[in-house]
Amino acid sequence: MAKSSEKDNDLMDENNDATKIFDDILNKDIETRIIDVRSPSEFAKGHVLGAKNIPLLSDEERAEVGTLYKRVHPAKAFDRGLELVGPKMHSYIEFAREHIGEGSAYVYCWRGGKRSQSMSWLFNMAGFKTSAIPGGYKAYRKHISATLQNEKFRLLVLGGKTGSGKTVILKELQAKGEQIIDLEGRANHKGSAFGWIGEEDQPAVEHFENMLGHDLAKLDSSKIIWIENESRMIGKIPIQADFWNTIKDSPLVNIEIPTSARVAHLSNIYDSDNKEDLIAAFDKIKKRLGGLNLQVAKDEVRANNLGKAAEIALSYYDKSYTKLLDNSEADPIYRLNFAHGNFVQIADDLIKFRIDNIDNGAK
Repeated sequence: MAKSSEKDNDLMDENNDATKIFDDILNKDIETRIIDVRSPSEFAKGHVLGAKNIPLLSDEERAEVGTLYKRVHPAKAFDRGLELVGPKMHSYIEFAREHIGEGSAYVYCWRGGKRSQSMSWLFNMAGFKTSAIPGGYKAYRKHISATLQNEKFRLLVLGGKTGSGKTVILKELQAKGEQIIDLEGRANHKGSAFGWIGEEDQPAVEHFENMLGHDLAKLDSSKIIWIENESRMIGKIPIQADFWNTIKDSPLVNIEIPTSARVAHLSNIYDSDNKEDLIAAFDKIKKRLGGLNLQVAKDEVRANNLGKAAEIALSYYDKSYTKLLDNSEADPIYRLNFAHGNFVQIADDLIKFRIDNIDNGAK
């Protein structure tokens, strides 16, 4: 029983140490460098924001060592690991000179085991100041998950039909001192069948959650956080289930602006340089548009009449959004109508609405 108790206490101390480190990483723009020594594929799947990747082993080497560990003997795996790592030690030190310098660094691997501990030992022997993160990336993911499960966030969801400028308005709200979460910005996708146009590749789902966790951790959960109304999927990325439920149950502010303003906004976003991409996007919704509308939309794109093409797209998206709004679980739903598409003015009006209706007692 004594040995078990000591082990439990050690694990508790390790968790506490990891929690403090992750709180520092998540809540502050700390100067400490973060080094990820996992393989490139592990890093690509997800990593601590701001971390630099210096793989102790490549993907192929890691697979080889892992196979030896499981099928032959741990000692054989250890010996092979040394053979593979030895010739690389100088390059590791060169990396440290560039990315750590005279500062300090946290080093992590999957569980805070041999990879991070050995690399930290090497860096320290070379005169750098580093320490391995207890629990490693696995503990970090647990920390991110806890952040996304936090039901205390006071979200105010900004809704509106396609082309209502919700993302622009969010940025205006942020510029005016409001707290926001930009899901589409983190997902590199605007949400619709056209949302990938002009965007970089979407991140891995795991890393999207890491970025979202970082964004949330930097905000004051006792104050309102504006977030755009989304479906569960943003392109190929699902919103984490717990946070998605928080969004669904939060108050919704639905804005209406003139269709002409929405068409003008969409025409500015999807310019004529994206003709082939626009045509490909229209093909994705051809079943909903119908053959005739699809062909007309494509012809309008080719003729640079993007406004006309946008009107055809909106005929589909407006019906979809109306259905989404009718089935919304938001409580309550506020409906605000604007006779213009001045997003700066709309942001000002939304702040006033938040003060009058949310801060002053209304839910």
